[in-house]
Amino acid sequence: MVEKIVGGIVVALLTGVGRLLWQNRRHLTLLRLLLTPFARARVSVAVLLRVHEEDHYVLFSSVNRPGAFGPPGGVVKYQESAKRFLERLGFEPEGRSREVMRHDLRGFLGALRVLGFARWLYKEVDRETSADCLRRELVEELGEVGHEELVPLAREVGFRSVRRVIDGPLKVPGEAYRQIRFFEVYDLVLDKPEATRLREALLALAADAEAGTVIGASRAEITRGRAGVNVVLPQSAFLAGEKRFREDLAPAS
Repeated sequence: MVEKIVGGIVVALLTGVGRLLWQNRRHLTLLRLLLTPFARARVSVAVLLRVHEEDHYVLFSSVNRPGAFGPPGGVVKYQESAKRFLERLGFEPEGRSREVMRHDLRGFLGALRVLGFARWLYKEVDRETSADCLRRELVEELGEVGHEELVPLAREVGFRSVRRVIDGPLKVPGEAYRQIRFFEVYDLVLDKPEATRLREALLALAADAEAGTVIGASRAEITRGRAGVNVVLPQSAFLAGEKRFREDLAPAS
């Protein structure tokens, strides 16, 4: 009798573990959060554009981190229709002063709610699509780096998924929370003359030492975090693979 009860418990546990693993098969690394169920987590969702010629990756100067360079791209926005679901999760948007950051998928959750957030995220409902986010950010950032002449090209291009990366959970020095960053990396789809012209123009700027706001960096430079005198932001590593090499730089206050 005891053996049957124990056997039933073991089967139930194995079934539960199997179901948990299957439900979260796209983000198994997040299961580590179950070890700290009462912790707080900071989440952010961003899309990056990879433009490169062999071992030469295009990076833009950062508005929030002066003197540093990273891939074009930015944070995905949620729609009004997502508010009720995010409120049920206990999502607390990160307070930022700039109006352009309104509705950014960047904020805080209880550790146990992150898995539900990740499952919702990958359904791609009630939020910007990755392509729409990347196109919006590319148009905005071309203006920020002083190359508005390329904006008409950016409005016409399409994108192809390269990889998804879950960065974390990581301990943040000096903070009480763990950080999880969801990245999606995309290439330009070179099916239109506009896409080819945009790519050629960005590569030319990255090769021009006088361009200033657009640089090129090799994998080795991305790993070191330096391209000449320029600081390379850690998320640049995801252009080439799924592993980061350096801690984040704090944004300028």
